Amino acid sequence: MIHSELIEQLKTFIPSSLASDIVKIFLQIRSDVSTETLERSTPGKFVETVVQILQFMETTQYEQSPKVDDYLRTLESRQSNLSDDLRISLSRVARAIYTLRNKRNIAHKGGVDPNIYDLRFIYSASQWMLSEITRHLLSTDIGTTSKLIEYIQIPISPLVEDFGDKRLVLIGGTAEEELLTLLFHYFPHPVLQSQIHKDMDRRANSTVSNTMTATYNKRLVEGDRHKGYKLTSLGYRHAVDIIKEKLQA
Repeated sequence: MIHSELIEQLKTFIPSSLASDIVKIFLQIRSDVSTETLERSTPGKFVETVVQILQFMETTQYEQSPKVDDYLRTLESRQSNLSDDLRISLSRVARAIYTLRNKRNIAHKGGVDPNIYDLRFIYSASQWMLSEITRHLLSTDIGTTSKLIEYIQIPISPLVEDFGDKRLVLIGGTAEEELLTLLFHYFPHPVLQSQIHKDMDRRANSTVSNTMTATYNKRLVEGDRHKGYKLTSLGYRHAVDIIKEKLQA
């Protein structure tokens, strides 16, 4: 899966523990937003990991328990080998997330309940920060970087929940509707047959296989079991119609 590739690519430039942590915490924030889960404290952990990565990019060392706000507050006003994108822009975005996490009652419901839209902002900001870190670290490989940033920037959908190694279509319907909705949320990337079976594992393998054959014969999908399957332009339009219908139901 692409999230594993993202970790592997980041591990080339930063310690493996930091690469793994930032991606996994990011996926947890994505899951929290899609399910409107408020109890976890992952935004703070995400920013702490960002600080550790910035420390490592500056000095090739990082603190196990960094003073997050102090580091971010002073970073933009002191000498650093980090680019202005990271030193100024990213540090300010990170402080905004950290402030919301600590001051705006993200972890628990309050009398006035701003935490859902705070959490959505945190997700968008964490998308931007992880994209920037990936762009700077992988700057020599534009093709790989673009693919990974596209993955990071996948919007959250109320119809499909991303668990990292699996995507689950949440709204009921026919097997064909489920398959087209699923492939829409991978588009434009092809999906291996084994991954489709994993994502649609609530249906019998024979049902999934027959649906893949049927949609292939209808020219809604293109590909094969070795290279993977993706929507055709016709299949994409069908998927859009299905999604609009499900959202309006």
